[in-house]
Amino acid sequence: MGRNQHVVSRGGGWAVEAEGAKPVAVFKTQSEAWEKAKSIARKERAEAVLHAKSGEIRARNTYGYDPRRSKG
Repeated sequence: MGRNQHVVSRGGGWAVEAEGAKPVAVFKTQSEAWEKAKSIARKERAEAVLHAKSGEIRARNTYGYDPRRSKG
């Protein structure tokens, strides 16, 4: 399983960052960064996590291993 990908607000743009690493890329819009994070997470069988400007988690998608034990 790869590193989870986080989309966070950075200096007027939106960065895609792997957990514990420097930003992979910075985009003008949150939606562009979210698409890139999901693409990387799919390849790495990890989780994509979308943060609001305040830092709250807005959404998360899991690709591959899902740590929750719920069905559906």
